Amino acid sequence: MHSFTHTQINTASMLRKDIRALSSYQVADARGMVKLDAMENPFTLPHSLRREWARVLMQVDINRYPDSQMQGLRKQIADRDRVIPEQVLLGNGSDEIIQMLLLATADSTVMAPAPSFAMYGLVCKWLRRDFFTMPLGNNFNLDAKQFLAACAREKVGMVFLACPNNPTGNLWDYETLQTICSQFNGLVVIDEAYMPFSSRQHTALLAPNVVILRTFSKLGWAGLRLGYLLGSVSFIHELNKVRMPYNINALTQASASFLLKHDDVFQAQAAVIRQQRQQLAAALTELPNVHVFPSEANFLLIRVADADRVFNGLKAQGILVKNMHGSDPALKQCLRITIGSETENAQLLSAMRSIL
Repeated sequence: MHSFTHTQINTASMLRKDIRALSSYQVADARGMVKLDAMENPFTLPHSLRREWARVLMQVDINRYPDSQMQGLRKQIADRDRVIPEQVLLGNGSDEIIQMLLLATADSTVMAPAPSFAMYGLVCKWLRRDFFTMPLGNNFNLDAKQFLAACAREKVGMVFLACPNNPTGNLWDYETLQTICSQFNGLVVIDEAYMPFSSRQHTALLAPNVVILRTFSKLGWAGLRLGYLLGSVSFIHELNKVRMPYNINALTQASASFLLKHDDVFQAQAAVIRQQRQQLAAALTELPNVHVFPSEANFLLIRVADADRVFNGLKAQGILVKNMHGSDPALKQCLRITIGSETENAQLLSAMRSIL
């Protein structure tokens, strides 16, 4: 037996300095908690559907690679969204598609309003893309003229616009988006992660330089990790070149194909969540020193007198929300609360009343 002597290598020296300086994306431990921190659908799959779903999964040959082209699934999504399959690209959650977009596009500055979805900036850092943010105005409004001026000044080639926006929950004026889409000389990514809870969608804005990012996570399939992008046929064709060949596993493909046939179940759940959002917002507004921001998503952003105290008070009572205080100057003393089931929302209200 030969014994090998290894040179003493400092593992840190193998890694990029900028990566070592980063913190990893933190997901709070929610075991045993009422989980109102991650914008998930609170409703589990009905039992009748579970049995049918299990039968579908039993037929999947996991010894074979998944279907790389996913033509059937793309057609189902295209029919649902009134486009053609060649306009649909599937990703392992919309996060993977953000990564694909940044990998495939010309190396220019990327911009998003602030505050917005943290992953835009994070993936830019990983891929060494310059990222610039423009602060939103009062009540988290977006000014098209200011935004376009900032794009020109910073030589921006790609923008992310979350509609509705996370973590603020609001939906910017359609005219604002129209102006940016028609006047920006680069790629506009409209991120519609919260579209099932919104009063509006933006497929009419699709253009050679405008793509729409969507996900099934908020609708009730967060565990499947399936997102998709709508764009022009030529753009999707090019972007497919940086997609990993088997990025959507066979179980997710079979599940999604089955669940899309029962889309009415999830649309009904989304309607309940929208109704609960209205009720929860009204009840929270009545509490002392609580400001509730308007929301078109499946969460509410609220401002309280002391966010840390309320966050810790809720946690002590077994309720986990997202503390946004300290993440952005505009989110001072803010908490983001996912709309839960009727029971969960009642528990949250009861805990809030005892804290305040």
